[in-house]
Amino acid sequence: MSAHHDTRQGPPFPAVLIVIGVALISINLRPGATSIGPLLEELSTALSLGPTVAGLLTAMPGFTFAAAGAVAVSLAHRVGLSKGITIGVVALVLTLLARVLTDSSMVFIGLTTIGLAGMGLGNVLVPAWIKAHSRDGGVRLMTIYSMGLTIGGAMGALVTAPLASIVPGQWRGALAVWGLVALLALLPWLVISAKDRVHRRTDSVVNGRMAHSPTAIALTALFGMQSMNAYVQFGWLPQIYRDAGLSATSAGALTAIVTGLGILGGLLMPTIIDRGRHLSAWMVSFGVLAAGGYLGLLVAPATLPWLWAGLLGISGFAFPTAIALITARSRDPRVTAQLSGFVQPVGYLLAGFGPLAVGVLHAATGGWTLVLVLLMLSGLGITLAGLRVAKPVFVDDEMAARIT
Repeated sequence: MSAHHDTRQGPPFPAVLIVIGVALISINLRPGATSIGPLLEELSTALSLGPTVAGLLTAMPGFTFAAAGAVAVSLAHRVGLSKGITIGVVALVLTLLARVLTDSSMVFIGLTTIGLAGMGLGNVLVPAWIKAHSRDGGVRLMTIYSMGLTIGGAMGALVTAPLASIVPGQWRGALAVWGLVALLALLPWLVISAKDRVHRRTDSVVNGRMAHSPTAIALTALFGMQSMNAYVQFGWLPQIYRDAGLSATSAGALTAIVTGLGILGGLLMPTIIDRGRHLSAWMVSFGVLAAGGYLGLLVAPATLPWLWAGLLGISGFAFPTAIALITARSRDPRVTAQLSGFVQPVGYLLAGFGPLAVGVLHAATGGWTLVLVLLMLSGLGITLAGLRVAKPVFVDDEMAARIT
């Protein structure tokens, strides 16, 4: 079947429910991960986590997102996009609430893994769901989705440490808050999955292999490189600032600047991608700013901490750019699902090694110098991969060309 064929049908629910559903789930796909970093010291003490296990905890989002994303498209083919997303939200709510009740490090890690898997399903399936339920190619909903991801990530980093000082249970109560917030997202998705009769199952994926698409490969590299940076920042940036003499609350606030600037990126980049044909200058700036931010952390972390956070935050525009390109570089919703299921699992697998390697290198060297030098070099990878996906090429066309 031609990649140009549009399989979208009229949604069986009102537009306001679509907007609410996308907004709420996007806000909840990050706090379960970003809330860990500001309280890593407290968690390590309470659960007797060693440096290696703490490093594993910060690496888990990438690895778990990769594993869950790898099965997401198959799950959606069996139960439908809406029900697949709802299953992920249910897992998220239950595990975020249950994990704060244990004193066992293994139980905490196991429940966290299940919750992250729920987020991983949403990561892959929501862009495809948006493509299937949009009349404008997904620009408006992807803008909401990208902004929601960064708002949720920023809030997880910003308010978790202050919450721990005022809510019952301290760190337990602070982390439990995010399970309650996720409960809000479950309500509209229960309605959507119950009403989504027309889209009960997804069509089979379009013939062809994503590995035959240079654009898909480059987008995977861009997504993986930026995700690695993002999850290193979520997991370790607060500790880098704390080791430089800043308080836990200040470190959390600076990390929130990094993730919060992504809100602006999420607002701007889908429209810039939709209206502009060339993104090369953006891709170069993403790499340069990343290198500059890490250099600042290396030479003067406590002198101008907000500046380094700002540079890393603007460089992080690469993340909403990569997310938006999943829908912008595909036409058919089935190709979008296949592309999302290719880019995100592989990209998050690459991302998962970053926080783990940082933990190992930090423990081995006792400092941050080698870590920050290597992270500076990642800016080059972001630019090189970004320059390839900057070209206005559709994955559908590349796959069709290989088939014919």
